[in-house]
Amino acid sequence: MRPSPPVVPEETSLHAGPLPAEVRAFYECFNQGRYFEAHEVLEGLWLRVRGQPEARCYQGLIQLAGAFVHLQKGRRAPALALLRRSLEHLTACAEGVSALDLPRLRDRIAVWRDLAHAGGNPWLAPLPPRLVPPVPGA
Repeated sequence: MRPSPPVVPEETSLHAGPLPAEVRAFYECFNQGRYFEAHEVLEGLWLRVRGQPEARCYQGLIQLAGAFVHLQKGRRAPALALLRRSLEHLTACAEGVSALDLPRLRDRIAVWRDLAHAGGNPWLAPLPPRLVPPVPGA
């Protein structure tokens, strides 16, 4: 098993407001390259809010983490499918429903999708993806 990629200073802040505990745990796992665990910590939150507008937001994040599970294993085709679905869910996620910075997040996912589509692997890029929540009160 390949060790987790190093955490790098690339920042992608997704939230403008307070973060649910599950979302904070998602960030921590994602930044440590523990994408399966990132997926798992959000699943409970997603199940609790199913049928509510923010469910699509969390589903998009879950699929983003799932895409990186596949990228870690060198499985580009399923990773691409999940990146596309993640982007679709986050595009359908209503602005203001959650504290997600949706335009910025969608832009980052589109970059990762395009890199994977071109045959690259965003996980192996010089700067692996990193999601950094804002500092409260900053």
